[in-house]
Amino acid sequence: MPKAEISWKRVTEDGEKLQVYVQHIGRQWHFFHRAKRFDSWLPVKEPPLEDWLELLDAMQRLVNRRRYQPIDEETLRRQIRERFPEQDV
Repeated sequence: MPKAEISWKRVTEDGEKLQVYVQHIGRQWHFFHRAKRFDSWLPVKEPPLEDWLELLDAMQRLVNRRRYQPIDEETLRRQIRERFPEQDV
């Protein structure tokens, strides 16, 4: 059972609107997206850096609201650094 779901909307480089949501299950983050409200959620195998940074932003807000612990934010930062070593997080 997922601990939490975090979602947002973004626009791709092609100008297409996407709804993105992430499930936190155990120590893993599972990303999904869809184009329209009644479309099926499609899993994203390799989410782009943009989605990871949006997730980090949401995580920081949830830590302030005490839905997550600060250690969870640090763990997410570490995962982003491992996937994108050139990015300063």
